[in-house]
Amino acid sequence: MARVKRGVTTHARHKKVLEASKGFVGRSSTNYRIALQRLEKSLQYAYRDRRQKKRDFRGLWIQRINAAVREHGITYSRFIAGLKATGIEMDRKVLAAIAYDDPAAFSEVVKQVQAVIAAAAETAGHAPAPTPPVMDEATMAATDPAHAL
Repeated sequence: MARVKRGVTTHARHKKVLEASKGFVGRSSTNYRIALQRLEKSLQYAYRDRRQKKRDFRGLWIQRINAAVREHGITYSRFIAGLKATGIEMDRKVLAAIAYDDPAAFSEVVKQVQAVIAAAAETAGHAPAPTPPVMDEATMAATDPAHAL
């Protein structure tokens, strides 16, 4: 049998790794062994962060919704509970987009939820839960000396 020289396949494999590792710092983009290690680690980070991104965005949406509903004197958890009781099936991504882009439309959604919450409290025979106080800068400084700094 003829002797098989493997230089062509090795060169192709090295070239593929070095192409993928373009832009890495130092020898991570020029030295094959180091580039391969960096590339494998970067793919691990990419896999992990594709999942992390979903968590981060959900947290952002919750923060935006919470900020928007507190302007109407209601907490996030009461709003979500009332939203489910109302039967409005909007996910947090859509709610956050409406709250951010169209506050008037979001205000209408909040009014519907508040009506359902009030009706539920009335049928239960007790007053609705008190809303959290909205604190301005002067109140924050008066109650928390560290905030005045």
